Amino acid sequence: MSEFVQSLHEVFERLGRIETKRMFGGHGVWHEGRMIALVADETLYLKSDAESAVHFDRLNLQPFTYMRQGKAMPMSYRLAPADLFEDREEAARWGRLAYEAALRSGQPPKPKKPRKPAARKAAAKKTAAKKAPVKKKKPTAKAASR
Repeated sequence: MSEFVQSLHEVFERLGRIETKRMFGGHGVWHEGRMIALVADETLYLKSDAESAVHFDRLNLQPFTYMRQGKAMPMSYRLAPADLFEDREEAARWGRLAYEAALRSGQPPKPKKPRKPAARKAAAKKTAAKKAPVKKKKPTAKAASR
């Protein structure tokens, strides 16, 4: 994980806990189970929608756009304002705008998957592989005559 992505935990500390996850060659930024931002090429883009667009438009903050079959495809994430990185209150304000847009999107929060330690899984597989099959005892002559 890049230093830039790691620094976002501090940037958004007044918003609350965030999680970052690798995805599509970049990172997603999650707050309370909802994706509120993405990082592409060390650039932060915040979730936006029709209601929050006015805040981004006022500062001429462009949407994240990718190319698909030769066409530019804008997404519902807009460039984050530069002052967000210097002012924690401003970061929390923009983070709340992005979180509210994520809530309005109608996407349900992602459930947390329980993680199993990799070492425990590997040990369980080795143990299972070492166990020999149980052999049934053949009846003896004494047991057969009873």
